[in-house]
Amino acid sequence: MKKFFSVLLAALMLFTVAGCGASEPAPAPAEPAQEAAPAEPAEPAPAPESEPAEEPVASGEPVTILVAAAASLEYSYKDELIPMFTEKYPWITVEGTYDSSGKLQTQIEEGLEADVFMSAATKQMNALKDESLIDADSIVDLLENKIVLIAPAGSEPAAKSFETVTDAATIAVGDPESVPVGQYSKEAFTNLGIWDAVSAKASLGTNVTEVLNWVAEGSADVGVVYATDAATTDKVQVVAEAPEGSLEKKVVYPVGIVSASQHKDAARLFVEFLQSDEALAVFEAYGFTPNK
Repeated sequence: MKKFFSVLLAALMLFTVAGCGASEPAPAPAEPAQEAAPAEPAEPAPAPESEPAEEPVASGEPVTILVAAAASLEYSYKDELIPMFTEKYPWITVEGTYDSSGKLQTQIEEGLEADVFMSAATKQMNALKDESLIDADSIVDLLENKIVLIAPAGSEPAAKSFETVTDAATIAVGDPESVPVGQYSKEAFTNLGIWDAVSAKASLGTNVTEVLNWVAEGSADVGVVYATDAATTDKVQVVAEAPEGSLEKKVVYPVGIVSASQHKDAARLFVEFLQSDEALAVFEAYGFTPNK
């Protein structure tokens, strides 16, 4: 009997343990491993930063502009300034036409398709402005020049000053009707009281270059040109500058944009370039001084 109870107790204990174990939820079967999604292609690593490239100058459609400039500007424009400008703005081609300011004024009045005008005197610029052929707000009185008496290089000058110019047998001056250097010459000689005597001996050039060449070739004993023109050749010598007070105003070179220009953006860039320090340094090398 004792043995029976011992067996019964053991069975009860076994049943209790088994019951307790059955009350706990069986562990859920492990979910099957999901197939890994294909990996997204990795973005390439950014290249290491380097020094930023120099910003290119803004460019535009290829364009050609025509600059009508006084003859005394030809060397500085053709040899230095235009090449410098086109290097900076390679899509802009600059062509030049050079003559007396009076002739260029007439050509613009008659329809010359110029974009920029630069004269050797304010008279021609003001006339075109008054006729609404030059944009008034674009005009800049850029440079100053001087007029000088010249003689052939190596010669004994036939006249040694403006006051004694009539000592020379032949005198070359620009035509006062159309050539600014001639207008300045007439003004100086008129204020000295000798214009009538000068004009009796004068050969009238159609521009300052012609006057310069006559003296350089010995066709005239003396002549009056701009200081900048005299500096372009070793075939002439400067005898004297116009006396103080013989000119009422300075010899000023203004520049402006032609109102009928079809390329005003390019023309504006050129006028702005002429006012830059680098351009003014070129003008100074040719004998001009910035107008202040």
